[in-house]
This record gives sequence, C-alpha cells and structure tokens, in this order.
Amino acid sequence: MNDMVDIKIFDLALGFAILAIPLLVFLYFRVRMVSDLFISIGRMIAQMFLVALYLDWIFEMNNPWINSLWVFIMVLIGAGTIVHRVGISWRIFLFPLILAGLLSMAIIDGFFIGLIIRLDYFFDARYFIPISGMVLGNSINHNIVGLTTYFDGLSKRKELYYFILTNSGSRKEAIRPYIQEAIVKGLNPLLANMSVIGLISLPGMMTGQILGGAPPVTAIKYQVMIMIAIFVGCTLILILSILYSNLLVFDSYGNIKLLQRKKHTNNQ
Repeated sequence: MNDMVDIKIFDLALGFAILAIPLLVFLYFRVRMVSDLFISIGRMIAQMFLVALYLDWIFEMNNPWINSLWVFIMVLIGAGTIVHRVGISWRIFLFPLILAGLLSMAIIDGFFIGLIIRLDYFFDARYFIPISGMVLGNSINHNIVGLTTYFDGLSKRKELYYFILTNSGSRKEAIRPYIQEAIVKGLNPLLANMSVIGLISLPGMMTGQILGGAPPVTAIKYQVMIMIAIFVGCTLILILSILYSNLLVFDSYGNIKLLQRKKHTNNQ
C-alpha cells in the first residue's frame, strides 16, 4: 500500500486525448472557448511544473521567512484575481482584499496548525504551504461570487439601501440584506459540496494521502479538518473583504460613493 503508481510521460501525454470531447462540443455548438482552453491548459502545465521545481527547493530550505513569503504571494495573487473577476478598482480594493486574506490565514493557520495538528515547527512547509494554499484556492471562487453579489445588489437596488438607512438610521441595518445575500450565494455551493463528500466524491487531499500510502482513517481525519478549515477560511475572507471594502464604498454619512465596476467579459 505504500507504493504509489507513477504516471509515465507517454501515458501523461496520452491523457490529453480525452480533451477531444470538450473540443468537439465547443466546435459543434460554435462556442468560442477553444483558444481559452488551450491557453489555460498551457498555463496549467507550465505553472505546475514550475511549482514542482520551486516547491522542492522550498521544502528543502523549510525557512519560516521563505514559507511566509510564499503564502503572502498566494494571498496577493488571490486578491488580484478576485479584483479582476469582480471588476472593481485595483487601486481602491486590492489592499482591503489582501488584508482580509492575510488576517484570515493567520487565524486559520494559527488554529489548525498550532492548536489542532500541534506541529513542533509551526512553519513546516509540508503543512503550512499546502493548508494555506487549499484554503486560499477554494476561497477565490466563493469570494468572487459573494463580492459580485454584494456589489451588484448595492448598485442595482440602491433604493432599498437608502429606504432602510432612512427608516433605521443605521448603515449596519441597511447593508444587512446585501451581506446576507452575498454570504448565501457565496457559500451555498461549498455547503452543497461538503454535504456529498464521501458519497459522490473523494476530495483531493484524502485521495492524495491514500495514493501516497496513508491509512484511509488518517486520510479521512485530515480531510475533515481541511474541509472545516476551507469553510471557515472562505467565510472569513468573504466577510472581511466586504467589511474592509465598506470602509471605502461609503462616506461618513452612509452615502454610496464607490460602485463603478467594469463588466468582466469572456470570449464565450
């Protein structure tokens, strides 16, 4: 059980043949995503092989400063991706999203690595980088959906905001419906995914540990932990992103001042 089956280069190349299925679908229905598909696959291959090279070096060095810098870079890339996909201003919103990501990761890593796993070396790259990466990676899509919902709601239903603000005198009450909607739409897919884990799918971390030779029970315990970390992390990053963004969206009187968004377009 400790011997993991390697994939040969020829077999890896052969695996790309199944991409003929989505390509035929795109071509038949004239969906203009063929170039996007090849670009995405090319980037994925290049990025993954680069990751393999520098993660070997990072794992060998296992330096707390290098490991922390790598997590910071992941937070920066994640925040930039969210800003771009939501269509909000880089200059205004990038820093609040970075701050939300860093604070969330400090809480998640501190709790799960420091308190639950109790590593002797907190910044051990084998745990610190993968756990941080899984939480951040999963938070991106949910944050994009949540923030898009929040900003769209404020933009398209300003009248409701000002009605509640006028009648309650509280900005906190006025934005509550928009935050509720953002949380529901942002986190519902993750809750649905959590509810069918083990019945429909075996998650990546658990599968990787089993393939690597870990006993299924150990793999399950780690997977349960990481799913809780992902859910809490996604919730924290989303709500902190909204709260920090609110410092720039509203003026001191509660008026909405920053809702100019660029529509993100794709080639579909």
